[in-house]
Amino acid sequence: MGRVYLDHNATAPLRPEARAAMIDAMDIVGNPSSVHTEGRAAKAVIERARGQVAAALGADGADIIFTSGATEAAALACAGRGLHGSAVEHDAVKAWVSSDLQVDAKGHVAVTDPAQSALQLANSETGIIQTLPEGLEVSDMTQAFGKLPLAFNWSGCKMALVSAHKLGGPKGIGALVVRRGTDLAAQIKGGGQEMGRRSGTENVIGIAGFGAAAEAAARDLANGVWDRIEEFRKILENTIAADANETIFVGKGASRLPNTSCLIAPGWKGETQVMTMDLSGFAISAGSACSSGKVRASGVLQAMGYSDAEAGSAIRISLGPDTSQDDITRFAETWLKHWKKHRARAA
Repeated sequence: MGRVYLDHNATAPLRPEARAAMIDAMDIVGNPSSVHTEGRAAKAVIERARGQVAAALGADGADIIFTSGATEAAALACAGRGLHGSAVEHDAVKAWVSSDLQVDAKGHVAVTDPAQSALQLANSETGIIQTLPEGLEVSDMTQAFGKLPLAFNWSGCKMALVSAHKLGGPKGIGALVVRRGTDLAAQIKGGGQEMGRRSGTENVIGIAGFGAAAEAAARDLANGVWDRIEEFRKILENTIAADANETIFVGKGASRLPNTSCLIAPGWKGETQVMTMDLSGFAISAGSACSSGKVRASGVLQAMGYSDAEAGSAIRISLGPDTSQDDITRFAETWLKHWKKHRARAA
């Protein structure tokens, strides 16, 4: 049997629509800042993609600033603002905020001053969804985009970060969404591209792929694909819980992303689980993939009150549109087989 990919929160497989759009964009030779026919053709690709991303996000096209990814978008949004954040934010956001907002045992963050705070919409490790307060300065919507119905214009926040490769677009392209009237100081200065807010010749090929992926993701969402994925997640958790009843499913009972299951198998190190399942043909993770390949105890779980040992015994399984029920059944059976072997050795 072939390998089963269950690490969509780290990066999603490239959608065929994105691949096709990128191949088409490769034949466009012009610089999008040039005024001749070839340049205008390149510019048209960018503006079409800007409209596709905006439509999928429930935003206005003029509010989309293309960046090299959500990490750069976080720097553009947060640098110099002295924002408050929490320990459950992604490292790209934590690099720019003070992690002083309180996190409860359910993973929810208490925001006291929205206008001076950053708050993610959904957590990459646990899938736990936050309620965004009105007037929030910045929200990391990277994991939620494409999996949850979104309307930036109605979200109440001033800026949002998104990334293409989390929803089936190419790696190395993302965007910052900015509500009109929000002050924003360019971090990359030069030729004045992206309306003067992010200079540098645009990644036309990546942007084309981003736009096509966003449009396809919105179509999947409207067609109920993620409702099916949520049912598969429930099957996965119920199957494991039936045989391994001491397993902890983080956020169970809370609002979560439909595809994300974070489980703690007490006493069985997360990194060992990842390697064991990898050798058995399954790709999963022990937390965020954006830490230079490090496998370490989850700071997100520690912030929720889990012990170091529990946080170090966690794995994340994240499903995608191509995940089948057979994939889930095979994973659960294989994981339980290895769990029982671990239990026998530890006895």
